Amino acid sequence: MTDQSPQLGFKDCYSAVQVRELDRRAIEEQGIDGYVLMQRAALAAWNLLQERWPEAKSLWVLCGPGNNGGDGLVLARLAKQAGYAVELILAADADRYQGAAKQALDDWLAADGEIHCASDEQLARMRSQADVIVDGLLGTGLSRPVTGQFETLINAVNQAAGEGVAVLALDIPSGLGADTGAVMGVAIQATACITFIGAKLGLVTGQGPACCGALYFDDLAVPREVYANCPPLAARITDDLRQACLTRRDRTAHKGAHGHLHCLGGDHGTSGAIRIAAEAALRTGAGLVSVSTRAQAAACMAQARPELMASGFELDAGLPEHAASAHVLLVGPGLGQGDWGQQLWRQALALNKPMLVDADGLNLLAKAPEHRDNWVLTPHPGEAARLLACDSRQVQADRVAAIRALQEKYGGVVVLKGAGTLVLGPDGQIHVCTQGNPGMAVGGMGDLLAGIIAGLWVQGIDQGMDMYQAAQLGVYLHACAADKAAAELGERGLLPTDVFAYMRPLLNP
Repeated sequence: MTDQSPQLGFKDCYSAVQVRELDRRAIEEQGIDGYVLMQRAALAAWNLLQERWPEAKSLWVLCGPGNNGGDGLVLARLAKQAGYAVELILAADADRYQGAAKQALDDWLAADGEIHCASDEQLARMRSQADVIVDGLLGTGLSRPVTGQFETLINAVNQAAGEGVAVLALDIPSGLGADTGAVMGVAIQATACITFIGAKLGLVTGQGPACCGALYFDDLAVPREVYANCPPLAARITDDLRQACLTRRDRTAHKGAHGHLHCLGGDHGTSGAIRIAAEAALRTGAGLVSVSTRAQAAACMAQARPELMASGFELDAGLPEHAASAHVLLVGPGLGQGDWGQQLWRQALALNKPMLVDADGLNLLAKAPEHRDNWVLTPHPGEAARLLACDSRQVQADRVAAIRALQEKYGGVVVLKGAGTLVLGPDGQIHVCTQGNPGMAVGGMGDLLAGIIAGLWVQGIDQGMDMYQAAQLGVYLHACAADKAAAELGERGLLPTDVFAYMRPLLNP
């Protein structure tokens, strides 16, 4: 599944502060009234609600005191005027509503709309009677864990969602960190979310995808000038990169023109990891792929995949000449942290070649940190935590801060894996992948990604694709191919090697 999802009509992701600045520019510099923007947002959400749930007739709308609640109030009025049964719960006293949100509340009351409080009885009715619940409780300004009445309301909505009630979140699921994708105590588990003006990075990374459900975007018809000189917090990796980087090969191409990758790893019991990574590089288009692994694994590899040049490596031995002649090294899958793995690691470092470091290579690096500009590091949150000497929960609580800290400490290009994988290089621009699915949560998927990135990198050395582009494109292709595989056969039971067949068409646009 290449970048064709109709709901993702955005390329850039912003922070909450940046989106507030975009709002300000639209209102103060472009002369768009704040209430007009609120009405546009509500209309976009109302249209989406009707499109997704055409049979719905009973709406429960939960509104907080900010503009997020104002969007909900306008939507409630539109639904009431259309003949829907609408129950509206205010999560704050009416006198707390100001500006456009107060105007929305006044218009709701003028339309004979009623206001209800969040009593236990009312919430029980919501769970049993609602066709759709609209979440307009908390917006992007949340800075501390959710407590009190808002926590009670969110838990009630999630209970209803668990019982099959659809939930539409306005702008952001309440309780989700707009910049981080972290759940702030509790967060709405929406069926769908529609976000406005600027997509928030937290919607597409960390817990964001799980909280949002299907994600939609509407820019509310603000002029493009609003976005000028406002560099995004992150840029989505889109199919434009694939089209730009994967050009047709020269008709006189030969294997030497597409790079030589040497892979190091595969201790006893984990030889499959380096095999997956090495074959992934071949399947991605690397001209030559050689492997240093345990002698027994090398013999098996040569039989099962003869295109791989596999050599046995044992303690106190030197690396084969394949390693010295390679353009890029891939170190870590199945490496282990014992004497054998440590010796391979030290010898790889001594070659001082461009290198992709994954798995136990990262764990060994964490024990003796160093900074290099010519490597790509591909940690999952647990490995990132070891590299930063912290806890994986801290990494997931702020993935942006974590990847910046990793890049500053270790250099090169960093790929922070997980839902909404992030890629960061020396230019400071974060890139985010919005493809991928839960079927990828299986052993070997990280080895597959390492091989894909390294394979792209090594063949791009003479073709203008640098390691930064290779990392972004590798993450994107890996996720898109896995999405294609899952769409055809289902997520559960997806294996890394299943993805190979779905890679090839993507590699040959």
